[in-house]
Amino acid sequence: MTLLHANLFLASLSSENRDFLLDRSTPVVLPLRTVLYEAEEVPTHAYFMTSGIASVVSTMSNGATAEVGVVGREGIVGSLQLLGPGRVPTHCFMQLDGTALKIPFSELKKAFRSSEEIRDRIQEFVQEQALSLSQLAGCNRFHEAEERLARWLLMVQDRTQSDVLNLTQEFLAMMLGSQRSTVTLVAGSLQRSGLIEYQRGRVKIVNRENLEAAACDCYQVTKHLYANLYKQRASGVGN
Repeated sequence: MTLLHANLFLASLSSENRDFLLDRSTPVVLPLRTVLYEAEEVPTHAYFMTSGIASVVSTMSNGATAEVGVVGREGIVGSLQLLGPGRVPTHCFMQLDGTALKIPFSELKKAFRSSEEIRDRIQEFVQEQALSLSQLAGCNRFHEAEERLARWLLMVQDRTQSDVLNLTQEFLAMMLGSQRSTVTLVAGSLQRSGLIEYQRGRVKIVNRENLEAAACDCYQVTKHLYANLYKQRASGVGN
């Protein structure tokens, strides 16, 4: 799979607009924990993700953190900052190492303003992120940790297309908004049920069908949003 087709946003564009962005982009390797943008700052670059997972994280005044979004090869890190002058309070870093096409933020901003197609596709991605976040806000309030962990693992697998996820216990606790001891209990329960194999720093999904059954119904909502992203352009990919 080529880098441009690894990113679903780029693959959804007409050849003219895709080439315009590719001409201004550089392939980069993004190791674990690479910071892609800081809170309250205009990013210097945006990233068309081609592999790995970027986590969007909110930090409270007491230092507590929680993941509020994930971006994989479907999207663009830095897209939210294109929509207006408001300072974005989250920060973003690589939680699963990967690759991307890196573009100066100023160049992407020019393209966003000058091309209706690019603007429409970016707004579509941002809307998918916003709708997913609104669903997960309710999920984090009403659903149990085991259901939420199953849902989150499925969301990540959808984006990485890998059964093995190298995830630290610290990050899983941040994702769940729980203590590390809770992660041990919840992951252990899923493992005893034969759904995953869990070692510290590594999760292997061994029974996806049953893992979907164990997840809360929020997974089906977010799965539908993800599956239908750029669907309007699907028949024109590669034009």
